[in-house]
Amino acid sequence: MALTDKFWDTLTTVIKMNDKIVVMAEQMKAQQQKIENLTGRVIRLETALELALASRERKRVTER
Repeated sequence: MALTDKFWDTLTTVIKMNDKIVVMAEQMKAQQQKIENLTGRVIRLETALELALASRERKRVTER
């Protein structure tokens, strides 16, 4: 009986661990999506900043 109980406990533990791994994998996918969205936003902000600075520099050059 003790061997069966140990086996059952081990099997239960493995199933619980698998469930936790599945949940963590889903969380990682969601975090990766958030990171990718933020990366896109940063790229757009950098582009806007570079365009604004270039425009400002062109105005400064033409005013001279």
